[in-house]
Amino acid sequence: MKIGIDVDGVIFDFEKELRTKAELYDLLVLNGTGVKDNSKFNLEERYRWNKVDGENFINKYFIEVSKKVNIIPGAKEVINLLERDGHELIIISSRGYDNIEMQQIAENRLKEENLTFQKYYWKVLDKLNICLKEQIDLMIDDNYEICKRLSEMKINTVYLRDVGKMKLEENNYLKEVNSWGEIYRYIYNKRINKYKK
Repeated sequence: MKIGIDVDGVIFDFEKELRTKAELYDLLVLNGTGVKDNSKFNLEERYRWNKVDGENFINKYFIEVSKKVNIIPGAKEVINLLERDGHELIIISSRGYDNIEMQQIAENRLKEENLTFQKYYWKVLDKLNICLKEQIDLMIDDNYEICKRLSEMKINTVYLRDVGKMKLEENNYLKEVNSWGEIYRYIYNKRINKYKK
């Protein structure tokens, strides 16, 4: 199976750490400007920040968080299992789009963790085109909008949903999970079911 894997919020716990920093920034620096919609993925949609406050947050925290963020529990173990099982693993990430240093940090962290992939697509804003080009059998992502769009285009998608993120209704092309253990079970069962037919 050819599996596409996002980086932030899927391999690295960047999203959760960034949300923590954003809450503290909003409350302590901006005196509680406030949350507009906590279910939204992007900071611009989540907070009532003006453009300058948003840029200040990005400049102050994105690199810092990238350098220190942890790997999501189970990610390394399951990625190694998937590789052992013979799956082709491809990174498909928007990381580096706004800042090349963010991409370099991710590349270095993956090397430090001995996580290798067959291909890397960085700075990707349209994951659908890469999934189609690569003929991805399954994409693992944590972005609600991306998972919704991929599944609507009949690309098998695993939505790694964290607490507070919007739910998606499962269908033949979309599976919602909350851990890497669930991801492995889903892929394992798909593979077993394929051979039963």
